[in-house]
Amino acid sequence: MDTSESSTEEQPTAPTVEPARRGWRRFAMDTRPLRRPAYRRLWTSTIVTAVGSQLTAVAVPKQIYDITGSSAWVGYASLAGLLPLMVFALWGGAIADSVDRRKLLLVTNTGIAVTSLLFWTQAVTGLESVAVLMVLLAVQQAFWGLNAPARNASIARLVPADELTAANALGSTVMQTGQVVGPLLAGALIPVIGLPELYLIDALALCVTVWAVYKLPALPPPASRAKRRAGVREIAAGFRYISLHKVLLLSFLADIIAMVLGMPRALFPQLASETYAPYGEGLALGLLFAAIPIGAVLGGLLSGTFSRARRHGWMVIGAVVAWGAAITGFGLSDSLWLAVAFLVLAGVADMVSMVFRGAILLSAATDEMRGRMQGVFTVVVAGGPRLADVLHGTAGSAFGPRAAVAGGGLLVVAVMLGLAAAVPALRRYRI
Repeated sequence: MDTSESSTEEQPTAPTVEPARRGWRRFAMDTRPLRRPAYRRLWTSTIVTAVGSQLTAVAVPKQIYDITGSSAWVGYASLAGLLPLMVFALWGGAIADSVDRRKLLLVTNTGIAVTSLLFWTQAVTGLESVAVLMVLLAVQQAFWGLNAPARNASIARLVPADELTAANALGSTVMQTGQVVGPLLAGALIPVIGLPELYLIDALALCVTVWAVYKLPALPPPASRAKRRAGVREIAAGFRYISLHKVLLLSFLADIIAMVLGMPRALFPQLASETYAPYGEGLALGLLFAAIPIGAVLGGLLSGTFSRARRHGWMVIGAVVAWGAAITGFGLSDSLWLAVAFLVLAGVADMVSMVFRGAILLSAATDEMRGRMQGVFTVVVAGGPRLADVLHGTAGSAFGPRAAVAGGGLLVVAVMLGLAAAVPALRRYRI
């Protein structure tokens, strides 16, 4: 590992030495972290959260649209959840570096479960208040912002360093699978059991998550920082830490480049209604939205091909460039099926980038900073695609959707290669 950019602290668990995998097993997902009981519990809870959270993610905009008949209000609700997510993710990262992360996970998962019960209550009583829905959404996203940094930062305490990449691949694959399965399940359940029950299912599923977290070992901070307050000073210290560790800064910039310049989802409705209308607008729209998560899941299932790579910096650079090239191909595609194929490839590249950026954050930061790094990571992941929606929507109106998509993909390739050439820290990073 590059000692100038990474932590030298010892891992609590010893690396696993196993014989090289042969045949098809070389390409299959690396499941070594699941041999660790504590990580297995955390991962199992992620399965429940990934699907359950998507039920609520579908139910909230559906209920708002049913009440208002306006897509604009659906968009306003998304923004209402974004600000508390960003603020509390940064604060949550500082808290995660100051308290027992297990206790923080217990409190925040319980808070999310209670919020889901309140969603169910307002729906089953027929309240039909958009204001209440937006307040509950803001509270839920605040709890999620507090939860995510502690959850992600805990991984490095549960598995050895040589399994961090595999652990990230396992977790990311589950989350992406939830983005595919959750909405499909919600669409199938709403006509059968009704919308309020989706909230109730999510709340009950979160009880499983709380139990799994309860069974985790204690994850206290070192005694030197156990009584440190998690305030603005600690958050600012996290940003100073990023500025002093170029590989961390570059890992964030790589995601910003890929998502802000190259995430074209805001143009999917227009492309479905214009470019791919002969295939059926509904079919085209569904395939476009599903293609990237499907590619990410495929990338996770085949993560054995890259989970043991040591040049993490080059893996991030290559994945972002591949993402940009695939998005460019999507923008140039007249055929819906070719367009979907390019988006699936983009999803695979996004999974690779996600896995190795996550591994860099966990390995290159000291444990006392991991919570704050994960807080910034949460903000970047949540904010980048939303900025992309504004950028691509504006560019699509000015230049046409296909030109905007292809141009964005080319910009991703050019900017990422330029950044990699100008600043060698990411190229040189390895474990």
